[in-house]
Amino acid sequence: MGDGRTRLPEVPVNWITRPLMRFLRIESMAGAVLLLSTLLALVLSNAAWSSQFIAMWEIHAGFRLGDIEFSRSLRSWINDALMTLFFFVIALELKRELVLGELRDRRMAALPLAAAFGGMVAPVGLYLLLARGGPGASGWGAVISTDTAFVIGCLAALGSRIPQSLRLFLLSLAIFDDIGAILVVAIGYVEALNWIAIGYAGFGLAIVAVIARLGIRSVVVYFAIGGGIWLALDASGVHATLTGIILGLMTPARSWVSDRRLHAILDRVIAYPPGDHWSSDNAAQLDLRQAGVAAREAVSPIERLEFALHPWVAFMILPLFALANAGVSLSSASIDQTLTISVFAAFVVGKPAGVVFFSLLAVMLNIATRPIELSWGLLAAGGLLTGIGFTMALFIAGLAFEPIFLDSVKIGVLSASVTSAAAGFLALAWITSSRR
Repeated sequence: MGDGRTRLPEVPVNWITRPLMRFLRIESMAGAVLLLSTLLALVLSNAAWSSQFIAMWEIHAGFRLGDIEFSRSLRSWINDALMTLFFFVIALELKRELVLGELRDRRMAALPLAAAFGGMVAPVGLYLLLARGGPGASGWGAVISTDTAFVIGCLAALGSRIPQSLRLFLLSLAIFDDIGAILVVAIGYVEALNWIAIGYAGFGLAIVAVIARLGIRSVVVYFAIGGGIWLALDASGVHATLTGIILGLMTPARSWVSDRRLHAILDRVIAYPPGDHWSSDNAAQLDLRQAGVAAREAVSPIERLEFALHPWVAFMILPLFALANAGVSLSSASIDQTLTISVFAAFVVGKPAGVVFFSLLAVMLNIATRPIELSWGLLAAGGLLTGIGFTMALFIAGLAFEPIFLDSVKIGVLSASVTSAAAGFLALAWITSSRR
């Protein structure tokens, strides 16, 4: 029953599709967990003990080294430190798709890239037009990004009706969006720059590049240096979460041990006859240890790290982020209607309009290729889902807006996300059912 001959033979495309399908499965489940965390945050923010719940996230924690004290609120630790891992995983997935996946074709990758660019430019333009230079106009960065987990969750609810090309298009678009958003944070919402700290961060990145060339493969070493880079960027005035994007894109996408070498090493271990060969310090034990290293290193660092970190990000970090940031007291909220409507319209109208128009423009100019099974109707219906801007919208809003405006922005983001999810889901359900 366990005989491998009873199954179809492996084909090279499995090495591309299996990691993608695992990522999509985790993201779809993470969307449900994120939704529950959001609802819980809203309930607790409006319960009798709401003041205690809100105050909990402002508790300070940190450490002291001599005269140096490093402390911040629990919310800041989540938004600045834990979210760095979120961006690290996002960068890993993007690089894997660009190097090993379907986005290796430049014209194929150009379609979600153009759509993501349009999905950033159009909502920002509409937001600035509606905000009319008001006090919230500087928070335009909050309307540029799509929430990956919620979008994939909506697609998962429709099951096999949705072609794989649309899933890949929206996933790639959301990842490009997230990277664009963190670059906007790093450039548009910086404090006074500390060039000495930036120099230390650059030195740390140079060390990472050098030791990778030297063949050092210990994950602990890289995470220790990454922590130093994070501290340097945090002190520099550039948002420290940029560390995750840079290190993710620097992670090697190719395995160190080839399939041919792995089989040769394993064949040598298997060639030993049954017996107690592994208990003493001899050549057999050395071969066994070498086989263990070869088996680990036959998988690329990108895939190993994504496999290890993605569940933690999806099921711990993002729900914690939602609990710390999604709460809004509806009874005592002071609502700026202009700001709320601007955020809502930017996501619900500007985002899908920009995605469709720039996708069409890229194909007409022969810059990008549209997969045959991804019709313009499907693309437009999927584009409605890009108005779900939950995670990054709240992340940037916390940086860009004064506390007095945050409730107005949160209400705009939450209402836009619900509207976009419903509109996109119904449009896709209608198109796919009519095709059947």
